[in-house]
Amino acid sequence: MIVLAAPGQGSQTPGFLTPWIDDPDSGDEARALLAQLSEASGVDLVAHGTVSDAETIRDTAIAQPLIVAAGLLTARALFQRVSADTVGAVAGHSVGELTAAALAGVISEGDAVSLVTVRAKGMAAAAAETPTGMSAVLGADEAELLAKLDELGLEPANFNGGGQIVVAGALEALAKLADEPPARARVIPLQVAGAFHTRYMGSAIPALREAAAAVQVSDPATPIFTNHDGSRVASGREYLDLLVSQVASPVRWDKTMESFLAAGVTGQIELAPAGALTGLAKRGMKGVPSVAIKTPDDLQAAVDLLQGAAS
Repeated sequence: MIVLAAPGQGSQTPGFLTPWIDDPDSGDEARALLAQLSEASGVDLVAHGTVSDAETIRDTAIAQPLIVAAGLLTARALFQRVSADTVGAVAGHSVGELTAAALAGVISEGDAVSLVTVRAKGMAAAAAETPTGMSAVLGADEAELLAKLDELGLEPANFNGGGQIVVAGALEALAKLADEPPARARVIPLQVAGAFHTRYMGSAIPALREAAAAVQVSDPATPIFTNHDGSRVASGREYLDLLVSQVASPVRWDKTMESFLAAGVTGQIELAPAGALTGLAKRGMKGVPSVAIKTPDDLQAAVDLLQGAAS
């Protein structure tokens, strides 16, 4: 089983869509798709994916639609080369769950981009209410770290597996954690705008829930796994409901990878802007090959992995 994985916020870098738009074989089609998704999102995805600087695309209201659009663009390019039926399952990390929902046929591409726009605006507004941030903690004993978070009023936001947990909350508390980390742990501040996947994002949920209730939803045509607890979800509406509520609850990518392994995963393909989930797979799914599609040059490796699994 090959899993198609869609990354979350923080994976974008300046100019990362330029190779797709400049590609001599499919650049015109890529630009046309981005123009269509720009209209649905109200965000100039071509400009932000090619010429905008790091600070601009760090803005949650820009970053999230950009990441979802990039994943959809990458998947289209991949499925022009190999049948989508060769993919065994899909999953997304955080905002990547909307990309995964579209790829599994739960919602349309247009609705994925419309919903991510509501999500992004709501989370950006929630982040502006109180100065908060996030830090990655590497190598800590989980129980010791969770006890420390309770003491400081911080929350776990992403359980990423392989000894990495992203924590979030007040900036002062994050600074104290960095000064007094758990034994053998490293604390790395992340360049994000707020405490995502924590109680601080609660105000973003109502508008997203209302928008999600208005879109047409189908049960997944391709197996899809949720970040809520790593389980496979058979109901499209349930998947979307979990996606909405998780704006203010932790991402359990560790459990998602455990479910991949239990289901017999033989490879992972990460969609653009790729890299983060491939790194996590190396630690959390040791021995399982993973391909990160960053540019069109990486598509053949993904095709080879899919065709090898199908043969």
